[in-house]
Amino acid sequence: MDVVFPSRTEADDRAGPNLWQFAPERVAIATGAPLPECTSETATEKSYSLIKEIYAAEGSTDQSVPILYDKKTKRIVNNESAEIIRMLDRHANALTANMREQTYLYPEDDTLRNEIDILNKIIYTSINNGAYKAGFSSDQQIYAKAFYDYFQTLSELEKKLAVDDRPFLTGANFTEADLRLFPTLYRHDPIYYLRMKLNGAKILDYPHLWRWLCRVYALPGVAESNALTHCKHGYFGRTWNKTIPVGPIKPMPYPSAYQHPELSNERLTLN
Repeated sequence: MDVVFPSRTEADDRAGPNLWQFAPERVAIATGAPLPECTSETATEKSYSLIKEIYAAEGSTDQSVPILYDKKTKRIVNNESAEIIRMLDRHANALTANMREQTYLYPEDDTLRNEIDILNKIIYTSINNGAYKAGFSSDQQIYAKAFYDYFQTLSELEKKLAVDDRPFLTGANFTEADLRLFPTLYRHDPIYYLRMKLNGAKILDYPHLWRWLCRVYALPGVAESNALTHCKHGYFGRTWNKTIPVGPIKPMPYPSAYQHPELSNERLTLN
């Protein structure tokens, strides 16, 4: 997997502004050092420095990420994250030497698929996309609606988890719905609460959602595949003063807080 730098090119860059770039040596404002997860471009074997160059090689003017690239046929397969999730889920066994029994994110069960589809729509509309509507709208009414829809949905998801204290959104198993919800909730307390003006509450204020978040974070490979400094740099590095917030530090620094599901109980007691 190749990873771009979290902030796009600046206005004075010779390639032009606002472009996704591979820049493993670029120094991050927050740390004063390169970000260890950022890489060079290796998929095409052309060592492109910009995402747009990968598209241009196929005659496209697109510049979006993510990209699923086929190294055998030397072409872009897909650039829509929801579709990429389904493709990798369905064909994961062919991509790994690990022959353990696979748990599918979108199982072959019509009832469960219907529940996942409903959750996906709600999560995308009010949470994933809703955060951007709230954070980037210049219209007060649009912002306010996105704000209230976001927190109303969080309350509904909190109740859903609380009914039978289920570990994941659809029951005992982690599914695509959980995967879609995780990135936004992972970013909420340390980033979206401030950057997206979603200061109605923290995930820590929702005991079942907080424990769910910690449970997902504890799954094999999840902590290692997420970089909070990377996320902070991407969201705050493009603000007018490019200053990256240091916190939160209470009740403890993030992402260490995600290793402590009991913090929600302490929060509930304090409230």
